[in-house]
Amino acid sequence: MTTNPYTPRPAVELTHPEWSRDATIYQINQRNFTPEGTFRAAEAHLPRLRDLGVDILWLMPVHPIGELNRKGGLGSPYAVKDYLGVNPEFGTLDDLRHFVAAAHDLGFHVILDWVANHTAWDNPLVEEHPEWYARDWNGSFRPTPWWDWDDIIDLDYDNEDLRRYMTEAMKFWVREADVDGYRCDVAGFVPLDFWENVRRELDEIKPVFMLAEWESRDLHVRAFDMSYAWSWNDTLHKIAHGKADVDVLKVYYAWNDRFYQRDAYRMLFVSNHDKNAWEGTEYEQFGDALVPSIVLSVVSEGMPLIYNGQEAGSDRRLDFFEKDEIEWRNDEQGELYRRLLALRKAHPALRNGAAGGRMVRVPNSAEAAVLSFVRQVEGDRVFAAFNFSPQEQTVTLGAGPQAGTWTDAFSGDAVELAPGQSYTLPAWGHQVLVGS
Repeated sequence: MTTNPYTPRPAVELTHPEWSRDATIYQINQRNFTPEGTFRAAEAHLPRLRDLGVDILWLMPVHPIGELNRKGGLGSPYAVKDYLGVNPEFGTLDDLRHFVAAAHDLGFHVILDWVANHTAWDNPLVEEHPEWYARDWNGSFRPTPWWDWDDIIDLDYDNEDLRRYMTEAMKFWVREADVDGYRCDVAGFVPLDFWENVRRELDEIKPVFMLAEWESRDLHVRAFDMSYAWSWNDTLHKIAHGKADVDVLKVYYAWNDRFYQRDAYRMLFVSNHDKNAWEGTEYEQFGDALVPSIVLSVVSEGMPLIYNGQEAGSDRRLDFFEKDEIEWRNDEQGELYRRLLALRKAHPALRNGAAGGRMVRVPNSAEAAVLSFVRQVEGDRVFAAFNFSPQEQTVTLGAGPQAGTWTDAFSGDAVELAPGQSYTLPAWGHQVLVGS
């Protein structure tokens, strides 16, 4: 029987874990997370994180770190010395298992950071399988070209045996530590067909969740549930610093709507370990635009990420190659995230991918400064408006699905909206309304 070449293929062929549909994600940099820097010590934070409202815990690489050509005193977690080992800085394999089990008991899912593109110079694979490594122009092992990653050397995925080894190593942690998937470092530097097969083999063990540190629609078809929205972050940063306006943000959402699959998850963030260490704290990056950017990361299409310390108002660049503890304290940003994540759980319109409502633009008379939209699904709807400018904006709302009676998600006040209505937002202000 001949397949009809005109029949559309499914845009996403993998199956998202059901638990991921309304999930949010939290990144743990275990070296800096507690004074001890161990898995066991991190367990004490689990009830607090449950109360915050996060669901997926992403552990940065858990493996031993290379010593040859190491950067700093402790080295980069992304210079992996042993894919099957646990960094003694963090504890033992049993300690990791205990952390995962404790997290599962509280309803979390746990993913590990995986570095498939490269290894440390002193990974045993260098001696055992030198043919698995890429070479430079004169035949020597090479770091990733054009970057300053001189503490690592690249692997060569033209080698079938390397692919088999790496796949089995990833299956090891799902079987032996019961982890629920992976965040995959520089995923676009590794061939897509490798990732697609990895996903297939991991799903045979149990349904997994896969996050790609990359932006590409092809990754979402058979390999990854979620990809980084680097361009969202970059756009908001430019707006915050007066280098762009909301028209550029609408370009991001146009691509999200038309280029990415309806059921692709995009990860939205105002900070992560890369941004914090190399480009600045969220306060440096966003200034007065920080709060509306955080709110937008939660209520627009995408899954919000919280980098450890954001909920404590951490205002330091954490040293990447040394021990640099987070100062834990109560901060209003923690309460903001707690309320936003509770809002997200309560409203199906804010779910991830095709389970949530599509963003429908509500036109307004100050499009370069104000972003306004409605998300709606299953009789649930959310209206959100953001003033990404340093001046108060009074706008007229155009024709859109905003008509009706709403409730302010934060104050509880009743709000009536209609086309042609005058609507005011303070400088760098936002409003989120809920209705049915």
